[in-house]
Amino acid sequence: MQRTNTEKLLTSAGVIAFAAAAWHLLCIWGGPSWYAFARAPHALIESAQQGTYLAPVATIIVAGLMFTCSAYALCAAGLIRKMPLITAALSTIALICVARALIAVPLLIRSIELDIWQLIASSVWLYVGTCFLLGAKQRINERP
Repeated sequence: MQRTNTEKLLTSAGVIAFAAAAWHLLCIWGGPSWYAFARAPHALIESAQQGTYLAPVATIIVAGLMFTCSAYALCAAGLIRKMPLITAALSTIALICVARALIAVPLLIRSIELDIWQLIASSVWLYVGTCFLLGAKQRINERP
């Protein structure tokens, strides 16, 4: 079976979301320095330093959301079984990813020094959001 370009893009977006979720979970194991490297909010870094539950619970929630995004991408690419509300999910995930990417623009403009990590992360999430957007568009166009 020949896969469309959109299905290939959704597969790549699913792999990226899965890898990001795994990275978040690794921060729990890696401790405060990993949270700091990942640019986690200060409260999470402090929580990891103090050994409270905020950091691991928040990290597990974020990773769970990213795993869900991955599942929807792979579903839309035809690699796993059908999931409910696929078009709505793809559209919502696209919006969130693109918004996450664009949040960095004011930070990069105001910043005295360029934060390469923020630039790379924003570029990746813009790509992922675009992939989800194309997937949603394809599903909408396929409707009878």
